[in-house]
Amino acid sequence: MHLFGRGGLQRCRALVRAHPYRADGLLAAVLYAATLLDPISDHIPDAWSHLNPLLVLTIAGIPVFAPLAWRRRYPVAVLVVSVIGTLGFMYVGPVRGPILLGSALAVYTVSSVVERPVALSIGAVAVLCLGGVSMRLSPEVWDRPVNAIAFVWTALAVAVGEAVRNRRAFVAAIEERARRAEHTREEEARRRVAEERMRIARELHDIVGHHIALINVQAGVASHVLDTQPEQARQALAHVREAGRSALAELSATVAVLRQGDESDAPHEPVPGLDGLPALLETFGRAGLQVSREDEGVPRRLPTTVDLTAYRVVQESLTNVRKHAGTSVARLRLAYRRDELHIEVEDDGPGPARDAADRDPSARDRERGAEGTGHGLIGMRERAASVGGSFRAGPGPDGGFRVCVDLPLPRVVAPRSASARRART
Repeated sequence: MHLFGRGGLQRCRALVRAHPYRADGLLAAVLYAATLLDPISDHIPDAWSHLNPLLVLTIAGIPVFAPLAWRRRYPVAVLVVSVIGTLGFMYVGPVRGPILLGSALAVYTVSSVVERPVALSIGAVAVLCLGGVSMRLSPEVWDRPVNAIAFVWTALAVAVGEAVRNRRAFVAAIEERARRAEHTREEEARRRVAEERMRIARELHDIVGHHIALINVQAGVASHVLDTQPEQARQALAHVREAGRSALAELSATVAVLRQGDESDAPHEPVPGLDGLPALLETFGRAGLQVSREDEGVPRRLPTTVDLTAYRVVQESLTNVRKHAGTSVARLRLAYRRDELHIEVEDDGPGPARDAADRDPSARDRERGAEGTGHGLIGMRERAASVGGSFRAGPGPDGGFRVCVDLPLPRVVAPRSASARRART
C-alpha cells in the first residue's frame, strides 16, 4: 500500500522524469514480453509454419517496440516505424492482441505532444492503416465485431493523447497565469513603494526646506545686527526658535502618520490646508518677504488632498521666491472657479535664468551659488499631477518668475433663481 500511495507515485514520477529514456525502454520491454507470452502468439500463417513461431514473432516484434525507447525525442518518427512494424507483424502473426500496444503507445505520444491539427491527422492515418490491415488479414468475416478492435484501440489512444495534451495546456496556462499574477503583485508592490517614497520625499522637502530657509534668513539677520541692534537680533533669534519648533512639530506629525501603518481610519498625510495660509504668510513676512494675497470667487471647502496640495504649492513657491528671486515682494492669487482652483504665485525679482536653472539644477547651483536641489518644481509638478491637476512655471510677462497651478474641484451647481423655479413649476 505504501508503494502505491501518494508518496510512492510521486517518487515514481520523479524517477521517470530523471531517466525518461530508461523508463521508456523498460516499458517497451514489458510490452514486448507481453506480446510474446500471449496465448495466441503461436498462431501464425501456414506460409511460416515451417519456422519456429516464437522466433518469428520475436524478430517481427523488434521494430514495433524497440523504437519506443525514443518516443519522447522523436515522436513522429517512432510512430511511423512502430506502425510499419505492427503492419509487418500482422502478416506473420496475430492481427490483434498485445501487438497493438506498441503502436497505440506511439500514437498516444504523438497526440499528447504535437499540435492538435497535426496530431489528429497523423492519428487518423494510423487508425485507418492499422484497422484496415487488421480487418483485411483477419480470419473472421469482415463484419464481425472483433474486427473493430484495432480501430477502437488506436482511436482510443488518439483520444487519450488529446486529453492529456489538453490537460497539460490547461495546467500550463494556469501556471503562467499564476506567474503573471505574482509578477503583477510584485510590480504593484514596487510601484506603491516608489510612490510612497516620493510622497515622503515631497513632504520632507516642503517641511524642511521651508523652515530651514526661514531659519537661515533670520539667523543671518541676527548675526548681522547682533552688535549694533541687539533687540532686533533677539527678535530674529525668536523667529529662528519658532521656525525650528514648527519644523519639529510637522516632522513629528509626519513620522506619526508613517508609524500608523495601514489603518483605514488613520490619516495618510499631514493635513495643513489653505486655512493655514495667514500663518504661513506671516512667517514669510517676518522673514522679509511681503506677500500680497488676492482671492477670486467664493472660497469653499476643498477635498483634503487638494487642500494639502494647494498649501504645499504656495509654501514651496514662496520659499523659492525668498531663496532665489532676490526680491522682498511676491503676489499670491487664488481663484475659486466652478470646477478648479487656480493658484498663481509671481514675483518680479531679477533671479538669473530661472527657467533654465529650474530645468537644470546644476546650472542653478552654479549661477546662484545657492544650495537648492532642483526638487522644488519637480515636487510641485508631481503634487499637482497626483490630484489630476496641471502645473506651469516660467518667466513672468514683466520679468520675474511665475508659478501657475490648476487643481480640480468638485463641480458646484449654481442655484436656480426664484423666477426660474416658478417658471418650471
